[in-house]
Amino acid sequence: MAGGRVSARSFEFWFDFSCPYAYVASTRVEALAARVGAELDARPMLLGGVFRARSTPQNLSATLSPAKAAHNLDDMRRQAQMAGVPLHMPAGHPFRTVEALRCLLAVGPPYMPLAHHFYRAYWAEGRDLGQREVVVDVLTRAGHDAQAVLARAATDAVKDDLRRRTDEAVARGIFGVPTFFVGDDLYWGQDRMDMVEAALGGAPRSLRPAPGTALAPVDLYFDYSSPFAYLALAQAEAVFGAAARWRPLLLGGLFRSIGTPDVPLRAQSPEKQRHTMQDIHRQAARAGVPFAWPTRFPINSVLPLRVTLQARLTETLAGRAAIVRIARALWAEDRDIADPAVLAALLDELGLPGDELVADAHAAKSELFAATTAAQSAGVFGVPTFVVHAPDRGPLLYWGADRLDWAARAAAGDTTLM
Repeated sequence: MAGGRVSARSFEFWFDFSCPYAYVASTRVEALAARVGAELDARPMLLGGVFRARSTPQNLSATLSPAKAAHNLDDMRRQAQMAGVPLHMPAGHPFRTVEALRCLLAVGPPYMPLAHHFYRAYWAEGRDLGQREVVVDVLTRAGHDAQAVLARAATDAVKDDLRRRTDEAVARGIFGVPTFFVGDDLYWGQDRMDMVEAALGGAPRSLRPAPGTALAPVDLYFDYSSPFAYLALAQAEAVFGAAARWRPLLLGGLFRSIGTPDVPLRAQSPEKQRHTMQDIHRQAARAGVPFAWPTRFPINSVLPLRVTLQARLTETLAGRAAIVRIARALWAEDRDIADPAVLAALLDELGLPGDELVADAHAAKSELFAATTAAQSAGVFGVPTFVVHAPDRGPLLYWGADRLDWAARAAAGDTTLM
């Protein structure tokens, strides 16, 4: 099916060996296809070529803040633990994979049997696929005539095939791997494989602990300015209950302190922006949370955050419900929560003295600054962030609305997510 669209009962898996997330996905993708009775269409491509087309740095981890880089390593490790596969970040990463990919194309489909060997060499054994002797050894261990495969891989036909595939990936909006297509719908990331499975007719699965499970304390850091924080806030009370300590912070101030763009979404490529917007809607739909992108973005959240602190909204069930109501006003109803009159009216709807709380909000200026500084000291670099204080494990940080269930399971004692 190379070069064309796939049917509703099949899906595409685009990959390169240089991505650890694509490696983890590769260990699960065939089982996913089997569960839903769908045909897997594996699509090798050169990630470096896509990055060049998108003006993306070849080594993305080198562009991250120290806190985010550390989190990404933890996140990667947890994903491998959940999949039950070994994963080690090799010294010298990223390695060149172009010859390995050409060898894969030279051998021909089905691609996954040989792809598993290359992935294992890179991510389980830490071997440099840019070294000819490593490629030879991998081919030999996979049962191929290494010299014959290398000879075919060096032909113009195979080189052109890899270039064509990479050009197709660019043309279809791919900006990273693993990328999946179900029909024309693009899904990025191995942690979106549950969405891929659901799109193929599979049953949705939840990682959430059973209701009533005892949870370790969880700090939930948020700012009203983030749509992902809104998705987390809308679900947090039902998932964490009294175990969660809600901690507001000023995201813009945090970003300035750690050198992150004020609006990270706008720093993404147009293709990644498009996927991010679609992903927000998918996450909201899956969670059953009402969502509509507001006409005002970015929003100045200083006033509602100060009111939240001054009124001690985080400390009671009714107060936390008010926090969710304020967030929903922005992210589902397009109300300008930065406007004092709008915010006061919202608080009045909740039975709170809106005008008084808005008038007194300035008194929480130093408290908001201190809360933001404390969040940075805790390793927070974005919202929502969940910090789980698991016994004997120290603080465990999880970032993103899509990590809410992971944090809940870790708080319940699931060591595969720690």
